[in-house]
Amino acid sequence: MLTCALAGCKHNSDADAIAKVNGHAITRSDLDHYYKEQTAGVPQQLSDEDASTLRLNILETLIDQEIMLQRAEKLGLLATDDEVDSKLNELKSPYSEKEFSDRLKDHGITEAEFKQEWRRKLTVEKVLNKEVTSKINISDAEITAYYNEHQADFNLVEAQYHIALIAVTSVPSTQVTNLKHDKAQNDQDARKKIDMLQKQLDNGEDFAGLAMSYSELPDSASNGGDIGFVSEQSLRQSACFLGTPAPNSTPISCGEYPAVFDAIAKLKPGQYTSPLPMLEANSHHPVGYAIFKLLQKTPKGQKELSDPRVQQLLRQKLRDRKEQLLRTAFMIVARNQAKIENFYAQELLNKFQK
Repeated sequence: MLTCALAGCKHNSDADAIAKVNGHAITRSDLDHYYKEQTAGVPQQLSDEDASTLRLNILETLIDQEIMLQRAEKLGLLATDDEVDSKLNELKSPYSEKEFSDRLKDHGITEAEFKQEWRRKLTVEKVLNKEVTSKINISDAEITAYYNEHQADFNLVEAQYHIALIAVTSVPSTQVTNLKHDKAQNDQDARKKIDMLQKQLDNGEDFAGLAMSYSELPDSASNGGDIGFVSEQSLRQSACFLGTPAPNSTPISCGEYPAVFDAIAKLKPGQYTSPLPMLEANSHHPVGYAIFKLLQKTPKGQKELSDPRVQQLLRQKLRDRKEQLLRTAFMIVARNQAKIENFYAQELLNKFQK
């Protein structure tokens, strides 16, 4: 089956099946492969419960991907060689061949496996774009209705800063959400990485593209580092604009708050700061670095619906919200329509209920 080739399946025997989607096996060796990839470089071995939880989550992702790959095959939306090669060249462009090869080795994967992984991702995205994103339309009436219901939100009592950031943390983690699967593991790596990113920015590289490829804050990396509008008071006093930390993660603040605000306040739209330290919220020990970009500054006062910036903001807000909802709903319906057998979940029940 072509989807097995897309998924990079080692083999597809029922004896090795850990799950099935419409009769097509996802093998234990597939699960082991992705587990090893995600835990490569982890300094200490996971407990049985944590390892089983991670394996179960990985398997659920593989099941969802297999559903989408089968749908893509029926719709004729499989990623082409040209699309995959173009993405691979984009991801390799910041590195020399040796640097890129070394990074793949650090994650325990070959270039062929990395290429197959991106073939799957591009294929899934093509399905979601066709079946969900392309069908979303935000009407002027929806924008007007939302503005009228939330008009007070547009009466700004203080200036608002629209900010994007690229963050690099020195805290080791197996959960990497940027496009390059790139994660600094210590302060030396983090400093080297943020300096590299600043050089690329100084050489004219796109801020949003670098954020998606390298930033280590999951809430903002996928948005090109965009964290939205932050009030002046929040910018001076709070680290909440850095995004919601992952469960059990170290709370992070962004350097000394006055230093961050002072650096951003000096910027004109389109400009970015030099790297600023990120500190652990309680001890203020260094845990990484961030570069901030000012996208827009909005002065205080009532913002009218006639303002094109308000309309653009609302259209994008409503579109993003609807897209997230419909993508989730689409995936649930797709799962309902598929015949899914998760043998590993049953194994866990048998193992831990003894």
